[in-house]
Amino acid sequence: MADSGDGVNSTSSGKDGRNAVTDGPVTDPASCIKESKSGALKKSSRYRSRSLSASSTDSYSSGSSSDEDDVSPREKIQKTDKGFNDFCVRNINQHAFGRREIEIAEQEMPGIMALRKRAADDKPLKNAKIVGCTHINAQTAVLIETLVELGAQVRWAACNIYSTQNEVAAALAHAGYPIFAWRGETEEDFWWCIDKCVAAENWQPNMILDDGGDATHLMLKKYNTMFKMIQGIVEESVTGVHRLYQLSKAGKLSVPAMNVNDSVTKTKFDNLYSCRESIIDSLKRSTDVMFGGKQVVICGYGEVGKGCCQALKGLGCIVYITEIDPICALQASMDGFRVMKLNEVIRNVDIVITATGNKNVVTREHMDKMKNGCVVCNMGHSNTEIDINSLRTPDLTWEKVRSQVDHVIWPDGKRIVLLAEGRLVNLSCSSIPSFVVSITAATQALALIELFNAPPGRYKSDVYLLPKKMDEYVASLHLPTFDAHLTELTDEQAKYMGLNKAGPFKPNYYRY
Repeated sequence: MADSGDGVNSTSSGKDGRNAVTDGPVTDPASCIKESKSGALKKSSRYRSRSLSASSTDSYSSGSSSDEDDVSPREKIQKTDKGFNDFCVRNINQHAFGRREIEIAEQEMPGIMALRKRAADDKPLKNAKIVGCTHINAQTAVLIETLVELGAQVRWAACNIYSTQNEVAAALAHAGYPIFAWRGETEEDFWWCIDKCVAAENWQPNMILDDGGDATHLMLKKYNTMFKMIQGIVEESVTGVHRLYQLSKAGKLSVPAMNVNDSVTKTKFDNLYSCRESIIDSLKRSTDVMFGGKQVVICGYGEVGKGCCQALKGLGCIVYITEIDPICALQASMDGFRVMKLNEVIRNVDIVITATGNKNVVTREHMDKMKNGCVVCNMGHSNTEIDINSLRTPDLTWEKVRSQVDHVIWPDGKRIVLLAEGRLVNLSCSSIPSFVVSITAATQALALIELFNAPPGRYKSDVYLLPKKMDEYVASLHLPTFDAHLTELTDEQAKYMGLNKAGPFKPNYYRY
């Protein structure tokens, strides 16, 4: 969910030769959706290419799910006790456990639950057919069920091959929602799942809710006619938003899109406050590391980097920052952090965290210089920030330690601790605070409602920011949790400030 707040997003060339920003699997989707004779897909070369000694090919297995077999979910005949079979998950029998996870999340997601209650009678998403491609966890499940309560039909796939909670996917499937996702998908599985959500029988989607732009990319590339019938796209990641602006600039975006990532409620709360808590949680769960006195370098001082720095500094870490942006670098300096080049500190640090959205921020050259036991992980949305492929060479040994934790061992015995193979560490190695996801989920739901119900002509084929009034409404939905009471302007005060008493209270250029 969390994305870097600065930097340039990575690009990768698919088989068609075009450059596309990537978050995860970057293989050409059209080339991936090919079944073997048995109906299952072969393991991606991504996993075969690892060192054969102590390979960690099973490091993506779910910590809470059974690893009883290696049979692909696509080979299994799956259906619920009511006969529903339009889904593909790891184990449908885990649905009861997943339902409890969803119920726990609901208790900590007051905003999206309030929106569900307030709008349930009006059904503002009646006749909306939404293709969703996001992380599939308990918090996202609350959003999915809210959209259905508001009248929408949905089909959902995962935007990340490691972040799916199998039990939650089973619970959603058991409730009758077409869910295609499991933890540890291959890249081929990844694109197959999105394809199943887009191109189902008797199904013409008219809305897309994306996290990383993969559903948008596949529809545009493989189902262009269907894509032109979309009424709107809601995108919540740095990577996906960058893709949309690229499409718009190239004249290939034929539908309006809402940039949720840069809305205040997403940027400040999901990126800063969520990462401030989840970076500690993910590192503790995966490595049991003691933070006091550790030297840490964080690449990128956007909202994600700021949140990580606050948390680690508070626990006694010595924190260094790398930055390309002089404004962010000055902010880091004023906040008491040393801004360095990575090469200047890489030999001494204990933990390396990327949060830029860029590619090859940490290279093999950097990792060769790291000291024994250095922990390396990524908090940015793109999985290309750490050059993982450069570690898949015959001279290095991969050793699986626990789920999502690998030791990469050099010939001289030095090892680094690599988390989640360079993917989002907080969603792969732990969970994220439900309350913050409630803010993001409410923002996404309102963006979908706005685009779906907008009169013709209000939004052209371009990328838009969420109206500030909606940002303020999302924030107001969450204030009762804190027993917070807003002050109301008098008529005289409102006139003096040139404001409507009901808001919005800040101009669009205001920086919170």
